[in-house]
Amino acid sequence: MCSAENFHYQRPKLIDTFRRAAEAGIDHIQIREKALPAKYVKDLAAAAVDAVKGTPTRIIINERFDIALGAGADGVHVMSTGLPIPIVRLLVGDRLSIGVSTHTASEVFAARDGGADYAYFGPVFSTPGKTETKSLAALSDVCRKVTPFRVIAIGGIDAANFESVLENGAAGFATIRYLNDLLLGT
Repeated sequence: MCSAENFHYQRPKLIDTFRRAAEAGIDHIQIREKALPAKYVKDLAAAAVDAVKGTPTRIIINERFDIALGAGADGVHVMSTGLPIPIVRLLVGDRLSIGVSTHTASEVFAARDGGADYAYFGPVFSTPGKTETKSLAALSDVCRKVTPFRVIAIGGIDAANFESVLENGAAGFATIRYLNDLLLGT
């Protein structure tokens, strides 16, 4: 985890990881540094945008649309309990894509109806931090009900199960550990 204390040590490693992810064809990288001061998140975001320049990879910033705009990122990702999507859309217009983390079908509907471009839904599978999961059937049901709105599956997705979320209607999937294993050999 990146912190104010280790930022200058971790920054080059993170930028290298962003480049490697872009080279591997990862289409979105979400910067989700909750413990990092805003000035460091802005620095990291701007460096990430620069690192993937010329590739199809898009940089998304967690929660901070101001940093996303200032760093030239492609989007902002907000929590379903955060600032309402219509307000975020009003503030960023079409300059940023907007994604929302959701855990229920009603939150997915609210994201879609509020003007978000996509919703994360899950956790579909258990993770070390989240053991209460949504089923593949729940994922399939919500995806079917909101098509063509994009639903991205999250939570415990790895080499053994990523195809199942796609087969159940997800437009894609987001993962941390699986990609770190692939990119960094951790």
